[in-house]
Amino acid sequence: MDNASTSEHLLEEGLDRICRKMPEKYAAILRELYRSYRRAVGQSFVSASATWRLFFELIEEELEHPYTFAPYHQKVRSPIDYYQFGIDFLLPLVDLPRSHVLGLNVVDEIALRLSEGANVILFANHQTEPDPQAIAILLQRTHPKLAEKIIYVAGERVISDLMAIPFSMGCDLLCIYSKRYIDHPPELKAQKQLHNKQTMEKMSRLLQEGGKIIYVAPSGGRDRRNFEGVVEVAPFDPDSIEMFYLMARKAKTPTYFHPLAVATYNILPPPETIQKELGESRSTKRTPIHLFFGPAFDMEHFTGSEESDRLKRRKMRGDAIWSLVKQQYQTLDALS
Repeated sequence: MDNASTSEHLLEEGLDRICRKMPEKYAAILRELYRSYRRAVGQSFVSASATWRLFFELIEEELEHPYTFAPYHQKVRSPIDYYQFGIDFLLPLVDLPRSHVLGLNVVDEIALRLSEGANVILFANHQTEPDPQAIAILLQRTHPKLAEKIIYVAGERVISDLMAIPFSMGCDLLCIYSKRYIDHPPELKAQKQLHNKQTMEKMSRLLQEGGKIIYVAPSGGRDRRNFEGVVEVAPFDPDSIEMFYLMARKAKTPTYFHPLAVATYNILPPPETIQKELGESRSTKRTPIHLFFGPAFDMEHFTGSEESDRLKRRKMRGDAIWSLVKQQYQTLDALS
């Protein structure tokens, strides 16, 4: 056998070995991801073989020594650089020549504000599990240091799902249980609420320190296709936006709020319906991906800000930010 065939044969053996150690459900998911990845990258799969071997090792390590995420998790860079692993894994799937970052002048502005000690909060849509890695890949060409500074507000699934954990370990995360899952299972609700309280306290301290950039998806989940097969930006929760706004005001550190549209759906589409159980099907494709950074949003002056009813004004603010992200996403969708 030639070197490529030998490498692939060894990978297949490694896949079989790790699948025998995994729960049957996850073994089927891993095989599906492996096959779809191979199809997607074609001949480039040979160069990705080392990354896949590492992925098998990281899954095995997680099976033997489960990792516990703190309320504020900082990316693991040593002895294994999980941040670089995530980028290396996703990069062969990204059609870079056809990918775009719109609003680079805004990114320049964000970088300047961070250097001056201000905070930036990105109100964004969310489409795939590896959105943090996709963002890092697209910003590497122009703003690699900024990409490494982003703190992601992460839900339970990305810190609990066996397949997602190695990628999550390479990100800075504020781990929080979303409304959607906090009652599941009921006996853990109090524990999850305490965890969220600790996360909020840590976030408050980070905002007080300044110079922080935080990505949050106010929808609480990923975008999905509608009945007509069109990917829709999921509605934003105005209460989530309000919470970040109030926390930023309490910190008394200058904080800027930017809409961010993410178009990564095709690289790893989510399940068609929301599921509470861990272990979702994963099938990937090679595709262009896009980002659109919008100018800072004025949280005090917007369409509807003159509304005297506090709850109505809160909803109008959330709707205004969602509308901006939706418009930006439609621009990105036209690029694909």
